[in-house]
Amino acid sequence: MATKGFFSHFDDVWMLDGVRTPMVDYCGALGHISPTDLGIKVARAVLERSDVPAADIGSVITGNMAPGDFEQFMLPRHIGLYAGVPIEVPALMTQRICGTGFELFRQAGEQIQSGACEAALVVGAESMTRNPIAAFDHRTGFKLGAPVGFKDFMWEALNDSAAGINMIQTAENLAKKYSITREQVDEFASQSFAKAVAAQQAGFHAGEIVPVVSEKFELQGYKTRGIKLQGKTLEVAQDTHARISPVDVLAKLRSVYEGGVQTGGNSSALVDAAAAAVVASGAYAKAHGKKPLARVVAAAVVGVPPEIMGIGPAPAIRLLLERTGLTLDQIGRFEINEAQGAQTLAVGKDLGLDMSRLNVNGGAIALGHPLAATGVRLTITVARELKRAGLRWGIASACIGGGQGIALLLENTDAP
Repeated sequence: MATKGFFSHFDDVWMLDGVRTPMVDYCGALGHISPTDLGIKVARAVLERSDVPAADIGSVITGNMAPGDFEQFMLPRHIGLYAGVPIEVPALMTQRICGTGFELFRQAGEQIQSGACEAALVVGAESMTRNPIAAFDHRTGFKLGAPVGFKDFMWEALNDSAAGINMIQTAENLAKKYSITREQVDEFASQSFAKAVAAQQAGFHAGEIVPVVSEKFELQGYKTRGIKLQGKTLEVAQDTHARISPVDVLAKLRSVYEGGVQTGGNSSALVDAAAAAVVASGAYAKAHGKKPLARVVAAAVVGVPPEIMGIGPAPAIRLLLERTGLTLDQIGRFEINEAQGAQTLAVGKDLGLDMSRLNVNGGAIALGHPLAATGVRLTITVARELKRAGLRWGIASACIGGGQGIALLLENTDAP
């Protein structure tokens, strides 16, 4: 039976290049920086790296889940303008929770394929640190003796009120469904850390990172923005969460739920980061002598039961394969977001995935999951890994809270 879902195929859409900030631990060196300014930083960097004039950008598509300040409404517009994109070019905010970064590529592909633009700037920016402590029920005042409704936005957002379950519990459900043990989850997490450390030491991650320094973002006629690193920090140049984490150390951590498999050590890390890419038509790339990083071939989005939302990448990947005629064995590399260790293992079991092809440079357990930036980071990473390994096909994918999955298919046309 064919997999149900939403499928988009692109005939001649390319990622010219991509870049990201370091992914820095929650309440760390990037914790006081607005996601708008993180987004401006990577937007400027990717235009410089790809040597695409900002004047050639015909669409700005951004993602940011939680407001990092009172300027979130203006985030898409400010990123475009302060990156130098012409004032008449529109900007859009899109939201698909953990799949937001992939959705940016999907929408860019559709805009380019329809002829709406030749080149699009996609930017995902997220400050997990700056998630607000918020209240939604006090506009009419505080009643005597009534509960004061201020809550941690990030913590509350992890709860799916429809299913009466939070995201960690959805992973526990998958652990039971697929007979995944605590030992297996800790082993997977330990490997994620080890691969991330090895990739960092080999310089792989540095190839996609733009260091963050104190700087100003000028825009003639408008207020100067910028980044100011605190204290004596002069530069933030590498991811901070990756560290060697032996299984016996991870095994000592208390599970979030009694008898469960998920802990703080085998779930995705909380980090602040931004990532950006330039997506363009083949005609644009050829006319301007660009050598693209990868072809953006297709995108798939599916719905799954909210209580097992983490399985979403499995049917999304199946839909990609069914509609493109490829087989699982033809895909040389997979980047699947490690929202939780049990969740990623469940996806692997469901697909019958060769795990040696998955997240070979470490995943979100070791590197982090800055919501709207994650999909952009994963797409850049799998494209670069295909080039490094000389492989043709790669898939980047993520589960999505509320019960969805999304996946992108990329091609390295330089591969034999």
